[in-house]
Amino acid sequence: MGVTLQQVLTLSAVLFAGGLYVVLTRPNAIAILMGVELILNAVNINFVAFERYVHHGIAGTLAALITIVLAAAEVAVALAIVISVFKSIGTIEIDETNELKG
Repeated sequence: MGVTLQQVLTLSAVLFAGGLYVVLTRPNAIAILMGVELILNAVNINFVAFERYVHHGIAGTLAALITIVLAAAEVAVALAIVISVFKSIGTIEIDETNELKG
């Protein structure tokens, strides 16, 4: 009696919904980045679940690894932008930052 595909997809849907809620409701840039990471982790769970229960190959794991690498690069670039905005404006609230000046 193991974990079924339906249970894994339910977990993934809950993570995705939580991430989407955070992205849509939080004004803080760091919280929005965390919400995006929750969404990406939900997608990774789907990749691995469908590989395990449906296709029985390695493609899902490779797709999840590529997604993790891209998410790490995205976080590095986004945090650099957030730090730059904080240095110039003094806040990381998304509502307060309406334009980027160089």
